[in-house]
Amino acid sequence: MDKRHLELLTAGNYEFDIREAFIKAWDTYQKVSLYSISFTLLILSLQFLFMLYAPDFLFVFSLFLAGPLFAGFYLVANKVSQREPVNYPDFFKGFGYYIPVILVWIVGQFLTVLGILALILPGIYLLVAYMFGIIISIFFGLDFWKSLEYSRKIIHKQWLKFFIFGLFLAVINMAGALLFGIGLVVSVPVTYYAIYHVFETISHQVSVEID
Repeated sequence: MDKRHLELLTAGNYEFDIREAFIKAWDTYQKVSLYSISFTLLILSLQFLFMLYAPDFLFVFSLFLAGPLFAGFYLVANKVSQREPVNYPDFFKGFGYYIPVILVWIVGQFLTVLGILALILPGIYLLVAYMFGIIISIFFGLDFWKSLEYSRKIIHKQWLKFFIFGLFLAVINMAGALLFGIGLVVSVPVTYYAIYHVFETISHQVSVEID
């Protein structure tokens, strides 16, 4: 894939099915379920340890570790989609894109928080609009600002549908948290796999146009 895909996607001539995204995400999860569970437990454990023993440094996890860790789900989803074998270390390959992922993660969150503090609605808009930021940074090799802007332009065309998609993601994670947090070992990976599969679906649609 190259930037032509992104330019075509910004036109908004694509469709995606939310139900299908979750079906594909669940299928991906089932194929790497043990790895997904253990990796999610690692992430949750790290966050818990920071909260328990170093609450003043929780920002270190939130800003400098969370982004590359969660990026691992996208990379694994890509390997599953390409029918390539997945090994547990693949989940850590988000650190191979550390600087761009961190910049997308930090700047995206910063702008979203500013939007929420300003008028709330701009923050909600950006929270949804930056959904593809890390994916674009990883798979297209763009800098953080171009990644965020392409994500915003792509999602802007069908923002309401992505907002609804985001609500579904939030609900399943809240449900996972209510189940004594145990449900998060399913809901967190499925969330990132679903986001990946939506992006893959709409990317394939513009690939046909290029071909």
